[in-house]
Amino acid sequence: MNFSVNTNVGAFVALQNLSQTNRALEVTQNRINTGLKVASTKDDSATYAIAQQLRADLGGLSAVKASLDRAQSTLDVAVSAAESISDILNQMKEKATAASDEGLDNASRVALQDDFNTLIDQIDSYLKSASFNDSNILIGGPNGDSIKALLDTDATETLNVANRDLTGANGALNAFIDRTNATAPLQKVDWSEDGDGVAGAKTSAQDVNDAIEAMKKELSELGSASRRLTAQQTFVAKLSDTIEAGIGNLVDADLAKESARLQALQTKQQLGLQALAIANQAPQSILSLFQN
Repeated sequence: MNFSVNTNVGAFVALQNLSQTNRALEVTQNRINTGLKVASTKDDSATYAIAQQLRADLGGLSAVKASLDRAQSTLDVAVSAAESISDILNQMKEKATAASDEGLDNASRVALQDDFNTLIDQIDSYLKSASFNDSNILIGGPNGDSIKALLDTDATETLNVANRDLTGANGALNAFIDRTNATAPLQKVDWSEDGDGVAGAKTSAQDVNDAIEAMKKELSELGSASRRLTAQQTFVAKLSDTIEAGIGNLVDADLAKESARLQALQTKQQLGLQALAIANQAPQSILSLFQN
């Protein structure tokens, strides 16, 4: 064993071990503070790069979800309006059928006509109110819209719901449109223009029957589109959760393990300090060689 006051090998070794313990302790404390075992590329470049790519995918899915939610809201408004219009048509059928009774007195037929026209006004109101985010798929013309929603993060695939144009030339409500004024409300009826009004009421009853049949198809199309949107929303939500869980598996720290490691490193640090103190006292033993 060499005795030297210039070189204390034991102290060097103790200091190196203590420095290594301090670095490990710093890493553990950082993991506890952030909850991440890979907080930056310095921790693990490959894992960090993978996690960043997954975070980008998650951000893209968030945009897809927002697009689907917006489309679903627009479609929900349209479905609600279309269902309400269908209900109104059923009431109109009752009014027109009752007015077709040849034994009905004129005053009662006029009252039924007024009710019939009031229901037409309600339909017109529903059509104009079926808008979400300035988008209305139930009317055509310059204000008519279709629904488009993103389906993937590359924005290459979209889900489209065509404009239904219920008031168009081939629309479900075609029989009640005033073709002389495109901006006017739906056209009201005047059964008295045709004699006693019976023939006019029967014509309206047939028009309503045609509208009811046409609305069945429209409701079917809207319902199908709504179910597809809902299914896509569910898929995107599940995919987002899966990716988020995958990111967590890659970068999240196991705090139970880190807590145990912290206790061990703190103990090791204290022992390292004691070892360094002991090593620093070793050169003093040389003084005993020079005592008389």
